[in-house]
Amino acid sequence: MEITWHGQFCVRMTERATLAVVADPFTTAGGEEAPRLKADVITISRDAPEHNNITAVIGAQRGDVRTVRGPGEYEMGGVFITGVGMRPDKKSADPTQKSTVYVFNFDGLSVAHVGGLSFVPTQAQIDALETVDVLLIPIGGGSSLNAAQASEVISLIEPSIVVPINFKSGSSGSKLEGAQKFLKEMGLSDAKPVESLKVTKSSLPEDTQVVLLEVKQ
Repeated sequence: MEITWHGQFCVRMTERATLAVVADPFTTAGGEEAPRLKADVITISRDAPEHNNITAVIGAQRGDVRTVRGPGEYEMGGVFITGVGMRPDKKSADPTQKSTVYVFNFDGLSVAHVGGLSFVPTQAQIDALETVDVLLIPIGGGSSLNAAQASEVISLIEPSIVVPINFKSGSSGSKLEGAQKFLKEMGLSDAKPVESLKVTKSSLPEDTQVVLLEVKQ
Protein backbone atom coordinates (compact mmCIF):
# COMPACT_ATOMS: atom_id res chain seq x y z
CA MET A 1 0.00 0.00 0.00
CA GLU A 2 0.99 3.66 -0.37
CA ILE A 3 0.65 6.48 2.18
CA THR A 4 0.97 10.18 1.36
CA TRP A 5 0.82 13.19 3.70
CA HIS A 6 -1.11 16.29 2.61
CA GLY A 7 -0.41 18.64 5.52
CA GLN A 8 -1.67 18.94 9.09
CA PHE A 9 -3.39 15.65 10.07
CA CYS A 10 -4.43 14.72 6.52
CA VAL A 11 -3.15 11.50 4.97
CA ARG A 12 -4.25 9.44 1.98
CA MET A 13 -3.95 5.64 1.97
CA THR A 14 -4.33 3.60 -1.20
CA GLU A 15 -4.08 -0.08 -1.99
CA ARG A 16 -4.68 -1.67 -5.36
CA ALA A 17 -8.02 -3.50 -5.61
CA THR A 18 -9.29 -1.92 -2.37
CA LEU A 19 -10.42 1.49 -1.17
CA ALA A 20 -8.72 4.86 -1.25
CA VAL A 21 -9.02 6.43 2.21
CA VAL A 22 -8.48 10.06 3.24
CA ALA A 23 -8.13 10.74 6.96
CA ASP A 24 -8.79 14.17 8.47
CA PRO A 25 -9.09 16.56 5.48
CA PHE A 26 -8.65 20.11 6.78
CA THR A 27 -10.07 23.56 6.07
CA THR A 28 -7.89 26.22 4.45
CA ALA A 29 -6.31 28.33 7.20
CA GLY A 30 -3.15 30.32 7.92
CA GLY A 31 -2.14 30.35 4.27
CA GLU A 32 -2.21 26.56 4.00
CA GLU A 33 -4.55 25.48 1.21
CA ALA A 34 -6.87 22.54 1.80
CA PRO A 35 -5.90 19.71 -0.58
CA ARG A 36 -8.34 18.44 -3.18
CA LEU A 37 -8.21 14.65 -2.99
CA LYS A 38 -10.06 11.65 -4.39
CA ALA A 39 -11.21 8.91 -2.05
CA ASP A 40 -13.86 6.29 -1.43
CA VAL A 41 -13.87 6.79 2.35
CA ILE A 42 -13.18 9.74 4.67
CA THR A 43 -12.46 9.27 8.37
CA ILE A 44 -12.88 12.12 10.87
CA SER A 45 -10.94 11.84 14.13
CA ARG A 46 -12.33 15.01 15.71
CA ASP A 47 -15.18 17.34 14.78
CA ALA A 48 -13.05 20.44 14.17
CA PRO A 49 -11.92 22.39 11.05
CA GLU A 50 -8.45 20.76 11.16
CA HIS A 51 -10.06 17.34 10.71
CA ASN A 52 -13.53 17.46 9.13
CA ASN A 53 -13.49 19.27 5.78
CA ILE A 54 -15.33 16.58 3.85
CA THR A 55 -16.02 18.99 0.96
CA ALA A 56 -12.30 18.87 0.10
CA VAL A 57 -12.66 15.23 -0.96
CA ILE A 58 -14.35 14.02 -4.12
CA GLY A 59 -15.46 10.50 -4.94
CA ALA A 60 -13.01 8.08 -6.53
CA GLN A 61 -13.92 5.50 -9.15
CA ARG A 62 -16.46 3.73 -6.95
CA GLY A 63 -18.93 6.58 -6.71
CA ASP A 64 -19.95 8.58 -3.66
CA VAL A 65 -17.62 9.18 -0.73
CA ARG A 66 -18.55 7.46 2.53
CA THR A 67 -17.75 9.24 5.79
CA VAL A 68 -16.80 7.50 9.04
CA ARG A 69 -17.21 9.47 12.25
CA GLY A 70 -16.54 8.01 15.67
CA PRO A 71 -15.97 4.63 17.30
CA GLY A 72 -17.20 1.40 15.75
CA GLU A 73 -16.29 -1.38 13.34
CA TYR A 74 -16.70 -0.90 9.61
CA GLU A 75 -15.99 -3.01 6.51
CA MET A 76 -15.75 -1.25 3.17
CA GLY A 77 -14.48 -2.76 -0.04
CA GLY A 78 -12.25 -5.29 1.63
CA VAL A 79 -10.78 -2.83 4.15
CA PHE A 80 -11.66 -3.29 7.82
CA ILE A 81 -11.77 -0.07 9.86
CA THR A 82 -11.92 0.03 13.65
CA GLY A 83 -12.59 3.34 15.39
CA VAL A 84 -11.46 3.47 19.02
CA GLY A 85 -12.81 6.32 21.14
CA MET A 86 -10.29 8.33 23.14
CA ARG A 87 -11.42 10.40 26.10
CA PRO A 88 -9.24 11.89 28.87
CA ASP A 89 -9.72 10.61 32.40
CA LYS A 90 -11.58 12.70 35.00
CA LYS A 91 -8.34 14.23 36.29
CA SER A 92 -7.67 15.89 32.95
CA ALA A 93 -7.89 19.68 32.73
CA ASP A 94 -10.12 19.25 29.70
CA PRO A 95 -12.30 16.14 30.23
CA THR A 96 -14.57 17.08 27.33
CA GLN A 97 -11.77 16.64 24.79
CA LYS A 98 -12.31 13.46 22.83
CA SER A 99 -11.26 11.98 19.52
CA THR A 100 -11.20 8.72 17.59
CA VAL A 101 -8.15 6.71 16.58
CA TYR A 102 -8.76 4.60 13.48
CA VAL A 103 -7.02 1.33 12.66
CA PHE A 104 -7.22 0.24 9.01
CA ASN A 105 -6.55 -3.35 8.01
CA PHE A 106 -5.38 -3.56 4.40
CA ASP A 107 -5.06 -7.28 3.64
CA GLY A 108 -3.31 -8.03 6.93
CA LEU A 109 -1.34 -4.78 7.17
CA SER A 110 -2.64 -2.61 10.03
CA VAL A 111 -2.30 1.17 9.87
CA ALA A 112 -3.37 3.43 12.77
CA HIS A 113 -4.16 7.13 12.29
CA VAL A 114 -3.94 8.96 15.61
CA GLY A 115 -5.38 12.24 14.30
CA GLY A 116 -6.75 14.63 16.93
CA LEU A 117 -5.50 12.79 20.02
CA SER A 118 -4.18 15.35 22.53
CA PHE A 119 -3.12 13.18 25.49
CA VAL A 120 -1.35 9.90 26.23
CA PRO A 121 -4.02 7.17 26.33
CA THR A 122 -4.46 4.64 29.10
CA GLN A 123 -3.14 1.12 28.68
CA ALA A 124 -6.70 -0.14 28.15
CA GLN A 125 -7.20 2.36 25.32
CA ILE A 126 -3.90 1.30 23.76
CA ASP A 127 -4.82 -2.39 24.04
CA ALA A 128 -8.08 -1.72 22.15
CA LEU A 129 -6.01 -0.81 19.07
CA GLU A 130 -4.51 -4.31 19.03
CA THR A 131 -1.52 -4.82 16.69
CA VAL A 132 -0.35 -1.73 14.78
CA ASP A 133 2.18 -2.12 11.96
CA VAL A 134 2.27 1.50 10.76
CA LEU A 135 1.49 4.43 13.08
CA LEU A 136 0.55 7.86 11.69
CA ILE A 137 1.04 10.18 14.64
CA PRO A 138 1.09 13.98 15.19
CA ILE A 139 4.28 15.34 16.76
CA GLY A 140 4.16 19.15 16.47
CA GLY A 141 1.97 20.11 19.44
CA GLY A 142 -0.79 22.68 19.02
CA SER A 143 -4.18 20.98 19.40
CA SER A 144 -2.66 17.51 19.38
CA LEU A 145 0.34 15.51 20.63
CA ASN A 146 3.76 17.10 21.01
CA ALA A 147 7.09 15.33 20.49
CA ALA A 148 7.42 13.96 24.03
CA GLN A 149 3.82 12.72 24.15
CA ALA A 150 4.16 11.12 20.72
CA SER A 151 7.32 9.31 21.80
CA GLU A 152 5.48 7.92 24.85
CA VAL A 153 2.53 6.74 22.75
CA ILE A 154 4.93 5.03 20.34
CA SER A 155 6.61 3.18 23.20
CA LEU A 156 3.20 1.88 24.30
CA ILE A 157 2.03 0.81 20.83
CA GLU A 158 5.38 -0.51 19.52
CA PRO A 159 4.67 -0.20 15.78
CA SER A 160 7.07 -1.32 13.06
CA ILE A 161 6.96 2.02 11.21
CA VAL A 162 6.22 5.50 12.56
CA VAL A 163 5.11 8.29 10.21
CA PRO A 164 5.01 11.74 11.87
CA ILE A 165 2.25 14.16 10.84
CA ASN A 166 1.09 17.65 11.93
CA PHE A 167 4.49 19.30 12.33
CA LYS A 168 6.27 22.27 10.78
CA SER A 169 7.59 21.34 7.37
CA GLY A 170 8.77 24.30 5.28
CA SER A 171 5.88 26.78 5.18
CA SER A 172 3.42 24.10 6.34
CA GLY A 173 2.30 24.19 9.97
CA SER A 174 4.33 27.31 10.81
CA LYS A 175 2.98 27.51 14.38
CA LEU A 176 3.96 23.93 15.15
CA GLU A 177 7.23 22.37 16.26
CA GLY A 178 9.48 20.94 13.59
CA ALA A 179 10.59 17.32 13.36
CA GLN A 180 13.98 17.67 15.07
CA LYS A 181 12.67 17.60 18.64
CA PHE A 182 10.74 14.43 17.88
CA LEU A 183 13.71 12.81 16.15
CA LYS A 184 15.81 13.53 19.24
CA GLU A 185 13.13 11.92 21.43
CA MET A 186 13.41 8.84 19.21
CA GLY A 187 17.21 8.78 19.44
CA LEU A 188 17.72 9.92 15.85
CA SER A 189 19.90 12.76 14.60
CA ASP A 190 18.24 13.27 11.23
CA ALA A 191 15.92 11.76 8.64
CA LYS A 192 15.46 12.61 4.96
CA PRO A 193 11.83 13.17 3.92
CA VAL A 194 10.44 11.04 1.10
CA GLU A 195 7.44 11.59 -1.19
CA SER A 196 5.45 8.60 0.03
CA LEU A 197 5.63 5.41 2.04
CA LYS A 198 5.13 2.19 0.12
CA VAL A 199 4.88 -0.79 2.44
CA THR A 200 3.67 -4.39 2.57
CA LYS A 201 3.30 -6.79 5.47
CA SER A 202 6.38 -8.70 4.32
CA SER A 203 8.53 -5.55 4.08
CA LEU A 204 8.06 -4.40 7.68
CA PRO A 205 11.33 -3.83 9.58
CA GLU A 206 12.20 -5.79 12.72
CA ASP A 207 12.96 -2.63 14.73
CA THR A 208 10.81 0.50 14.84
CA GLN A 209 11.65 2.80 11.92
CA VAL A 210 10.72 6.49 11.53
CA VAL A 211 9.74 7.64 8.04
CA LEU A 212 9.37 11.38 7.37
CA LEU A 213 7.09 12.33 4.49
CA GLU A 214 7.10 15.46 2.39
CA VAL A 215 3.85 17.39 2.18
CA LYS A 216 2.17 16.45 -1.09
CA GLN A 217 0.17 19.28 -2.61
